[in-house]
Amino acid sequence: MIKTSERLIAPGGVYNIPETLYHSDPVPGGSLSCSGAKKLLPPSCPALFRHEQENGQPHKKAFDIGSAAHKMVLGVGPDLVQIDAEEWRSNAVKAEVAAVRHNGGIPLKPSEMAQIKAMGKALREHPIASALLTPEGGKAEQTLVWQDTETGIACRALVDWLPNRNGNRLVIGDYKSSVSANPEDFRKAAYNYGYCMQNPWYLDGIRALDLEEDPDFVFVVQMKTPPYLVSLIRLDEEALRIGAERNRKARRVFADCLESGVWPGFTDTEIAEVSLPSYATYQHNNDFES
Repeated sequence: MIKTSERLIAPGGVYNIPETLYHSDPVPGGSLSCSGAKKLLPPSCPALFRHEQENGQPHKKAFDIGSAAHKMVLGVGPDLVQIDAEEWRSNAVKAEVAAVRHNGGIPLKPSEMAQIKAMGKALREHPIASALLTPEGGKAEQTLVWQDTETGIACRALVDWLPNRNGNRLVIGDYKSSVSANPEDFRKAAYNYGYCMQNPWYLDGIRALDLEEDPDFVFVVQMKTPPYLVSLIRLDEEALRIGAERNRKARRVFADCLESGVWPGFTDTEIAEVSLPSYATYQHNNDFES
């Protein structure tokens, strides 16, 4: 059942809530998202996860284009506000930018606004990508909250697009704006950015809430530069296995930290012994072999 709430939400439902509320973790007792799961595991650590959980993530200008592209494609999210200046150096322009951000919007330069509009147009012209993310076929940015059966912790996911159930197999499309839409480049990103974890994480939520017994998941990847190419990418079984194993590990770490109240850093009281990276040893041996 779809629910709308501005207050705390409980496991066992699909909620239509603002993104800001989702990121504040409105689940009683705390819950784990996929982005949090990534932060709990190497190369990060639970202490960094806890710090970000308590203090939030600092704003980065690099996030603006991705968030704005999501708004243009999905139709929901922060207001996009054009700042009529390509240079944001004057005090007056800086104040205008700050005011937009204070009000929850995304300030964009004229060239950036044109870029976002062109990306939206290119995606709508792609027959399959547009069908996966069509407003007529589902609801944008739906929050799934469920209870993990192994650890008992609450998990949550913010699905870009939740299709209406029409008797066909449920296909979840997840939109990514990227420097490259080449599937070969996505192979690296799938591991480096934890997309291999996101895919099974979301499907776990779909199954746990009985939305679909055998759901599918497709990444819709779009270049942020002309010609704004769009690629449809599905991870293979090995990638999903690795992601699922990392998810299970992160859930166990989260459950242990909640129970103990201890959120370990990289080494804590242990002394870490490290060696030089393999390329340094190789270079040294080449330099001194004679």
